Amino acid sequence: MAFNKPIRRIAIVGTGVIGASWAAYYLSRGFDVVATDPAPNAEENLRKYIENAWPLLVKAGLADGASRDRLKFTASMKQALSEADIVQENAPERPDFKIRLFAEMDQAAPEDAIIASSSSGITMDVMQSACKHPERCVVGHPFNPPHIVPLVEVVGGAKTSEETIERAIAFYASIGKKPIRLHKAIPGHAANRLQAALYKEMLFLIQQGVLDVADTDIAVSYGPGLRWGVMGQSLQWHLGGGAGGIHHFMDHLMGGLEGLMKSLEMPNVTPALKQTIIDGVVTESRGQSVEQLADEENNVMLGLLGLRAKAAKTIP
Repeated sequence: MAFNKPIRRIAIVGTGVIGASWAAYYLSRGFDVVATDPAPNAEENLRKYIENAWPLLVKAGLADGASRDRLKFTASMKQALSEADIVQENAPERPDFKIRLFAEMDQAAPEDAIIASSSSGITMDVMQSACKHPERCVVGHPFNPPHIVPLVEVVGGAKTSEETIERAIAFYASIGKKPIRLHKAIPGHAANRLQAALYKEMLFLIQQGVLDVADTDIAVSYGPGLRWGVMGQSLQWHLGGGAGGIHHFMDHLMGGLEGLMKSLEMPNVTPALKQTIIDGVVTESRGQSVEQLADEENNVMLGLLGLRAKAAKTIP
């Protein structure tokens, strides 16, 4: 399959939180967006989400031609996909449903359109299994919320063509995303597995009475988390090795870290532990709603991304 035409029109299938966030971002990058979702009030909820997200997108910087007026909504998926250059699917995470949906999208979309899934838990091998053109199907999994966080995890299925994967990565990069390629499909992809690994130890420390919930969060966000917002852990170990860099770290410091990793244990996730976390988070949030906390987080992340952009020539 050859992808010859430029990408101008995006179809959004499923306009829940992830789909709506994607739609807002694509509009901010100057694309025509056609969205579809069978849920009641889907269009109203989508437009409300975009309206609320737009001030932050303006603050981040709009592309030429960016406009909320370039959004169209239709209840007909066939109509939404009929002229799409890329489809971004965000439907419920049920394998049987995804298989049927991908077969329908494959039939409705132009043959040279890429069909990308935001799925976090279903492999492309499963989703593309009933498609006539499975080679143009790929996972483009965003980190939430897509209109703020740049990460996109790209992974194909056994029938996905190399050209599709390369085209998807190039496209996401061209619109300001930070795509990474997973060379193998694995449950949870990469970033969610990293989160799970960290949270495993956080739960263990809380259950063992080492830290309470709030101090565990502080240990992450005001310690390594602060540095993770600047560079990844492997590059930080390069700094940790001093003048000898990563070579010194691997030769002289990795042994101690390896011993620590071997001592990590799985917590016993009991109802009591769950309630401890709930109580701790309620206290930590200080009466602020989820929406208030999310808005503040998005504002802070935009500031961080602005600083990172200024340092892009020196820090990867």
